[in-house]
Amino acid sequence: MELLAHFFDFVLHLDRHLTELVAEYHIWVYAILFAIIFCETGLVVTPFLPGDSLLFALGALAAVDQTGTLDATWLWLLLMAAAILGNETNFRIGRLIGPRAFSGTVPWLKQEYLLRTQAFYEKHGGKTIVLSRFVPIIRTFAPFVAGVGEMQRRRFALYNVVGGFAWVTIFIWGGYLFGNVPIIKDNFGIVTIGIIVLSMVPIAIGFLRPARTA
Repeated sequence: MELLAHFFDFVLHLDRHLTELVAEYHIWVYAILFAIIFCETGLVVTPFLPGDSLLFALGALAAVDQTGTLDATWLWLLLMAAAILGNETNFRIGRLIGPRAFSGTVPWLKQEYLLRTQAFYEKHGGKTIVLSRFVPIIRTFAPFVAGVGEMQRRRFALYNVVGGFAWVTIFIWGGYLFGNVPIIKDNFGIVTIGIIVLSMVPIAIGFLRPARTA
């Protein structure tokens, strides 16, 4: 319960926490942010890390940063690289583990998430690598499942770059342009929750659809 309270506090005051992070670590904050985005996209054991909301908040913070520490262009380039390299790493791990990922013998793999991602993949094909960028949890597992399924490397690389570019560009520059509009700035916590809820809609539909067709 306490962990859940901390999570909601972090989400509702994401802008404040990021400001504190920048004040404490200064230029090293770039390394921390790179690591968060890389792990969120590159390691199947960390799907809980923030993605969409973090990028949006960073864009908004960069627009008003008075210290000169955060630069929107550098954030955009660095975090796009983190997202692309993360997916590539995840893809390679999937190739290394192979089909036994679905056997239930790998303890740190959540079978439920794998199966949901596989269903998403079967429906959308290679475009899953692009579309999944905007769906939490699926985003983390999609490149892994593509690797397990031995998707062609060049094809994966193309979708990976397109998806990473689109995801980071939309949220970083969306936050930069709109994050400090008074109505959004004054209700930043609610907007952050809204981003998370909207991004979870595809997962909710996926869970409800089998119940309807049963």
